[in-house]
Amino acid sequence: MLILLPPSETKAGAPDSGAPLDLGLLTFPALTPIRRRLLDAVIAVSGDDDAARTALGLSAGQTGEIERNRVLRTAPTRPAIEQYTGVLYEALDVAAMTKAQRAKADARLAVGSALFGVVGAADPIPAYRLSAGSRLPGMGTLAAQWKPDLADALAGADRGLVVDLRSGGYAALGRVPGAVTATVVTEKPDGSRSVVSHFNKHHKGLLARALVTGRAEPTDASGVVRVAQKAGLRAELTSPTEVTIVTAG
Repeated sequence: MLILLPPSETKAGAPDSGAPLDLGLLTFPALTPIRRRLLDAVIAVSGDDDAARTALGLSAGQTGEIERNRVLRTAPTRPAIEQYTGVLYEALDVAAMTKAQRAKADARLAVGSALFGVVGAADPIPAYRLSAGSRLPGMGTLAAQWKPDLADALAGADRGLVVDLRSGGYAALGRVPGAVTATVVTEKPDGSRSVVSHFNKHHKGLLARALVTGRAEPTDASGVVRVAQKAGLRAELTSPTEVTIVTAG
């Protein structure tokens, strides 16, 4: 199974120690040429604060993000699953996993990335700032940069069922036909439902955790629903490739 997670804008930052970035160590090595090209472009644009703020969509108070990008080749790294932070990663809570669960997480989880395309949970990466909607000078959209290589790499991963929990912008960088997706909705007392954003990441983090820590090996969306329900989530099968997680409004 391959579980694709969205990245987060916030990163844990540079650890006190850790080897610098080595693109050759990252999962999906076929993506190395694009990764190298984007890495060069991000470092180059980050040499000019004004240009970097425009390209990366940063405010004047986010100069620290630009400084991180300037040292991407030399900054210490940490496993990707520990580098990304925020609501989804708090719910996933890899720090509380047993050794066996963490090994399964490292094998099953991957994170979408505007800079790296996708990285395995254990891949060592530095803190960086680049979003799916960023526009690097002279390069057009990031979706154009990643197509079709990222989709081809994911399609050829041969990991069995793919559960794609990435947000729209990151899924657009490289789609996986037939992947199981999840939608989080809130159900009001009158029975009406609406798609929510506040609890979306939290519940996707809980779903990813259930898929990693459970013993089941789902092979389709129905199996994902059963795993989610066993973990205490209210899950429904919406279509052969879509799961709905229902929260109370």
